Amino acid sequence: MLDIAEELSRWFEEGRDFAVATVVAVGGSAPRGPGAALAVDGDGTVIGSVSGGCVEGAVYDLCVRALRDGRPVRERFGYDDEEAFAVGLTCGGVIDILVTPVRTDAPVFRAGVSAAARGEAAALARVARGPVELLGRALLVRPDGSYEGSLDGPAELDRTAAAEARAMLDIGRTGTVEIAEDGSHCPGGMTLFVESRVPPPRMIVFGAVDFATALVRAGKFLGYHVTVCDARPVFATRLRFPDADDLVVDWPHRYLRRTATDARTVLCVLTHDAKFDVPLLEAALRLPVAFVGAMGSRRTHEDRDRRLREVGLTNEELARLRSPIGLDLGARTPEETALSIAAEIVAARRGGTGVPLTGSGTPIHHDADGGEGGDTRSRAAA
Repeated sequence: MLDIAEELSRWFEEGRDFAVATVVAVGGSAPRGPGAALAVDGDGTVIGSVSGGCVEGAVYDLCVRALRDGRPVRERFGYDDEEAFAVGLTCGGVIDILVTPVRTDAPVFRAGVSAAARGEAAALARVARGPVELLGRALLVRPDGSYEGSLDGPAELDRTAAAEARAMLDIGRTGTVEIAEDGSHCPGGMTLFVESRVPPPRMIVFGAVDFATALVRAGKFLGYHVTVCDARPVFATRLRFPDADDLVVDWPHRYLRRTATDARTVLCVLTHDAKFDVPLLEAALRLPVAFVGAMGSRRTHEDRDRRLREVGLTNEELARLRSPIGLDLGARTPEETALSIAAEIVAARRGGTGVPLTGSGTPIHHDADGGEGGDTRSRAAA
């Protein structure tokens, strides 16, 4: 439900009770991943999506029913080859949906939605499988390990659930964890679905050039917090970069060494100037970030590679550099080039190949490990 926190926050403020359907497990070629949500209020207003259209009508009915009788429910939607037009996923995948009725005076859900809407880090852990009387019970867990709410089991159950949720929050992961009903870590008795909401990942664009203007817009579209850094104040201006979250006038390598980065950070080096590129990339390629790419021609890349070796970078470190940056789209304009760079970032993040899907036989939907596996058992839910 944190997937649609901004909208749900308004519903809480307006006193509108609702039921929320959340994808808690997927298998095969499912259209949306765990955490995707759809909510229905008492007037029948709908926000969000769980499948892109395949089963929205049936999920809507489940929400209306849960809102009416006040009972959570878990349902599986899949595909039946013998009934291709049954309520299911025509893509051949399977999704498990947890539907939870929520009153606007429910403190745990209200606090979780509010925190997510404000961009604060928080994890919402709900019972997705276990004793029927515990289904949908929730804990809200903060980064410091504190929590509110209860799963209404032994005290050890809450402590274990909070610890597991905090561990997932630390890496920004949404998914399930198995624990026992008594709170021990033995799997099998209960499944918790943990939704992690963390501040958006950073994209730092070095070089206030025309291509950077388009890339900033693409980065914002992808959900990044975008910073533009350039040592030249005449170029790094708000007039040129109205969409950037931050503008920094500083030498790129100096700024990179003092700013916060993590395993989700994307670094795009568009300066195309050795006096900026080499010290910057020397620092960048030794950081545990998600992506480091640099713009330039093949000749520029060869010269840059030589200079980086001269300052001591190893083959392993240089192998992390994506240069020339971007996928081969035949891009010409700044906007097309930004699309090319954004496409490579998505492919690197999701484990994609970058090849056309037509005729390739490659997976359409990749899991977190770059595959399309998972539990592929399914049935068509009527």
